[in-house]
Amino acid sequence: MKEVKILIACGSGIATSTVVQERIKEILSEAKIPAKIIKGTVGQVPDLQDDVDVIMLTTRYNKPLSKPVLSVFGLISGINEDQIKKQVIETCKKIAEEK
Repeated sequence: MKEVKILIACGSGIATSTVVQERIKEILSEAKIPAKIIKGTVGQVPDLQDDVDVIMLTTRYNKPLSKPVLSVFGLISGINEDQIKKQVIETCKKIAEEK
């Protein structure tokens, strides 16, 4: 299984993205999916999207992107957390197998 490159972005690139980064590491480690995580701000997403396989956001972003986008704020709030975990695993597993 190939390494999945993930961009985690929030408003400032510091607070919520750091919390989500740790949660994503745990989730993918348990699922045995290798990943490399890059953090950034939503403003950096257009410039960084070409360097990653999937984008995970803790805030809204309405512009079109060329990569799959997951909303992962629920990993912080606890709302729909199980559904988001499942989405993260399914998306990353599919990407890793296609590489």
